[in-house]
Order: sequence, then C-alpha cells, then structure tokens
Amino acid sequence: MTLSLPRLTTLALLALGVLLLGGCATRPALLPIEVILVGVEPLRGEGLEVRMQVKLRVQNPNDIALDYNGMSVRLDVQGKPFATGVSNAAGNVPRFGEAVVEVPVSISVFRIARQAVGVVAYEFRGKLAYEMSGKLSGPEFGSARFVSKGEFTLPAEMVEGSR
Repeated sequence: MTLSLPRLTTLALLALGVLLLGGCATRPALLPIEVILVGVEPLRGEGLEVRMQVKLRVQNPNDIALDYNGMSVRLDVQGKPFATGVSNAAGNVPRFGEAVVEVPVSISVFRIARQAVGVVAYEFRGKLAYEMSGKLSGPEFGSARFVSKGEFTLPAEMVEGSR
C-alpha cells in the first residue's frame, strides 16, 4: 500500500494535532496567584485625576515559573470603583516564589469626593471594605486572575473627627 503525498501530509498533521492536544490535556491546572499591595508612590496626574505607582507582590504557589508581559488592576472601595491601572511590564515570577510588579493607577477626583462623602455620611462605621482584582497576563499560561478582599480600620481620631 502506497500513500500519496496529500494523504501522507494529512496523516502527519492529524498525528501532530493529537500530540498537541494530548500535551494541553496533561498540563497541570495552575493554583491561583496571590497579590498583595506593598507600596504606593505619587505620580504626576492630569487635571481631575490623581496618579499613583502601586507596587504589588505577586506570589506564585505553582511548581512552574510564570512569565508575564502585562498586568491590570482595579481597586473598589465600599463596593464602588476607586482606582484602575494597567502595565505592559514583562518579567518572571519564579516557581514557589514571588516578584514585585509596579502598576500606575488613576483615580478620578470625583471618585475621591464620592468616597469622602460616604465617610462623612457614616456609611463605613470606622472601616472601609476594599476589593482588589485584576489579571497577570503571560504568553504561556494565558491570564492568571486574582481577587483580594479586606478592610481598612481607620484610626479612632479620624472616625471621631468625621462625626
């Protein structure tokens, strides 16, 4: 039995496709990354915005290194959008390791005013709930999404002073 060139090419492509699909199916699922806010520095803003350089510690609990080529982040305070930012920085988070990624974020003066009105109107009772979410994008693993929630407890002087 002899195979023609088109039939041989088709069989080779089919075999290659099966091998590639098998490789994807055996890739282990990645554990979620942890992202922690570790620093904030002021940046020059434009008009009605405040800009900050946010430093985020990305922790990788996986047995493989994560190469990344971009990150986005969003910070909600009291359930309302507060700050957003993106960065096309590239780097690597080692296996079972961590890296600090810097992302410039923007905050509208109107969002700051809305949060201040909420503080004065006793919406928060001394605590501010926040949620930070976003994604770390990479060429090999796609995107690793993250969510971090918590509360800031304001100093008693601030709480008493706003009443």
